[in-house]
Amino acid sequence: MASIHEGSQYREQALNMYPWVCGRCGRSFEGKKLRELTVHHRDHNHQNNPTDGSNWELLCIYCHENEHRRFLEADAHGPVREDEPEPAMHSPFAHLKQLLDEQDHTS
Repeated sequence: MASIHEGSQYREQALNMYPWVCGRCGRSFEGKKLRELTVHHRDHNHQNNPTDGSNWELLCIYCHENEHRRFLEADAHGPVREDEPEPAMHSPFAHLKQLLDEQDHTS
C-alpha cells in the first residue's frame, strides 16, 4: 500500500476524508474550533500514513490526549499477569436487609 511522505500534511488529507467529528466523544468541529480536532494514528506509528487514511482517526485534543495516556499506562504496567489474584467478591451489604428487618422486630 502506498504511503504519504513524512513531510506532507496528512492532517489536511484526513480532514478532507472524514467528517469533522471526534471519533470518541462525537463532538462536532467547525470554524476556529477545527484546530482542536487532531489526527490520531491508530497503530501509534506516526510514520505509517497510508494514502487511504486507514491508520488515522480524527479525535478532539482531549480524547487524543486520553488515548495516548491510556497507551502509555498500558505500556508502563505491562500485560495483565495470569497469576494475579481473583477480584474480591465480598459484598459488605449482602445481608443488610435481613439485619435491618431483625432490628425492626426487636425494637
